[in-house]
Amino acid sequence: MTLDQIAVGKEAKIISVGGTGELRVRLLDMGLIPNTVVRVQKVAPMGDPIEIHLRGYELTIRKEDAARIDVV
Repeated sequence: MTLDQIAVGKEAKIISVGGTGELRVRLLDMGLIPNTVVRVQKVAPMGDPIEIHLRGYELTIRKEDAARIDVV
């Protein structure tokens, strides 16, 4: 399952972060690293972007980027 498939209010644990090059590095730098628990806070009316809560702060990412993050 990927992060973009998690329902609002649910938590998930990051298993792996996909992508290559700068995108992957940017996601990792924002704290989206394996074994981190994230909670989906909000989803914009048209489904993009997604606001998630992790490590004590909120982060908004594009649905396309969330689809590269595998979660359990």
